[in-house]
Amino acid sequence: MTNDYIKTGSPIYARSFEIIREESNLGRFPEDVEPVVVRMIHAAADPAIADLIAFTPGVVAAALKALEAGAPILCDSSMVATGIIRSRLPEHTRIVCHIKDPRLPAIAEAKGCTKTAAAVDLWQEDGLLDGAVVAIGNAPTALFRVLEVMHETGARPAAIVGIPVGFVGAAESKDALVADDSGVEYITVLGRRGGSAMAVAAVNAMASRAETTNDR
Repeated sequence: MTNDYIKTGSPIYARSFEIIREESNLGRFPEDVEPVVVRMIHAAADPAIADLIAFTPGVVAAALKALEAGAPILCDSSMVATGIIRSRLPEHTRIVCHIKDPRLPAIAEAKGCTKTAAAVDLWQEDGLLDGAVVAIGNAPTALFRVLEVMHETGARPAAIVGIPVGFVGAAESKDALVADDSGVEYITVLGRRGGSAMAVAAVNAMASRAETTNDR
């Protein structure tokens, strides 16, 4: 049996992005945000994602400036941390995920919160949150807690990729991000949809203009 299909990676990527641009409403996105949205749509395999994306116009520039200045990327899950392409990042960029930190269970129990929310407190205690790029693809409680810690402490991430997924709290946490009055730069997908793949796609696209390869 012989099937007719594209067999190599680069043409597959190129055609995928052509289809995305043909089928998606991308006109409202600034020049530097549009490739990020395309990557997010690619991760979701759904052009309708474009209509659900909320963002601040300066989010990509802020994230890139922070990374070039040595800011860490703070991730809510191992899936997000693992998916970020290190070759796209400045050489010494730290990718931080505390979800396996042995301190977390006790902190979460004491605070009466999830481990992902407790991890946000560790980011702040370790002096990492202010000026960081935050990437949340799973846990609404982590996004809620980031916003709370921002107002409790005055710490401000340089940019938030806030795309938690789920039926409980996901839509509400993203609405809270959009409504926040702190001026933080962000990109999100409104509603229940989200996930690690979209969060990773956004970070990778922000870090490099290379669209169809893993090169910087």
